[in-house]
Amino acid sequence: MRNYLDLEPSKSFPYMRDVCINTIYENAKKNKNIYFTTPDMGAPALDKFRSNIPKQFIHSGICEQHMIAMAAGLTLMNKIVFCYAMAPFITSRCYEQIKCSISAMNQPVTLIGIGVGLGYADAGPTHYTTEDIATMRVFPNIEILTPCDEISTREMTIECIKNPKFRFLRLDRDALPEIYNEKNKFNLAKGWTKIYGDTKKTCLITCGYLLHKCLKVAKSKKIKDLEIIDLFKLKDVPQTLIDYIKNFESLVTIEEQYLNGGLGSILLEKLSEKKIDIKIRRFGLDDRFYFENGGRDLLHTKYGLNIEKIITEIG
Repeated sequence: MRNYLDLEPSKSFPYMRDVCINTIYENAKKNKNIYFTTPDMGAPALDKFRSNIPKQFIHSGICEQHMIAMAAGLTLMNKIVFCYAMAPFITSRCYEQIKCSISAMNQPVTLIGIGVGLGYADAGPTHYTTEDIATMRVFPNIEILTPCDEISTREMTIECIKNPKFRFLRLDRDALPEIYNEKNKFNLAKGWTKIYGDTKKTCLITCGYLLHKCLKVAKSKKIKDLEIIDLFKLKDVPQTLIDYIKNFESLVTIEEQYLNGGLGSILLEKLSEKKIDIKIRRFGLDDRFYFENGGRDLLHTKYGLNIEKIITEIG
């Protein structure tokens, strides 16, 4: 089994981008109604798609807004459509088009954003996607998915193919190690998974890249009074999760998002609606733009997201 304690990108760990694109490609070879649209030509996995089934691959040019409108039109022709681009450009740049052409029309387009959070750690605020959960979750009809490894990425992509609807698939830029496997099954319908620990003291809820970092620290320090949950469906909090976490002494959320409207806000809103009184601490990004760069770990330290310090403190 792959070791998730090693977070360095490795040939042993596939890039989530490639897993997603290759899964769509393999299904598109069998189904001529599957279309892949993108303004990006930088991913090697796109070369095979473009070369072998060019009629189902549409390069929109560097015009993400046009890509969204075009995708909405294709779905009206009963096509299964995927739009792929860097996360900040497929969300913020296309907001009006998503609102009017996809959400309002309830068109079953899957938006794939690569490099969510601080994934483009040396590119500055134009490339950081530190608000996408807050901005995208307000859209009616949307489902937001955040995979953390190869298996979860593949399962989510297959679901988008088999049961098309308006979705935002949030992919990390890095190659991430295995978390789910034959022993630790991934259940997409459930919306969340307990990954670590067995206690009723503190429950840490996170997803994606930060799930790996939290697991790394918790395992290395052998922290006992902590459970870690992967909340990979982010439009709403499943009732099964609320029922599970309501008896903990405290909850902690960690995210590479602004605290206003992110994962922690989703959880607080749901707990408030259910009139559940429980201590909760949120770790995320303060209300300002971040112009620093120097790698993801450095950014975490600068922005108050030093995972080792946080988990040692709460554990």
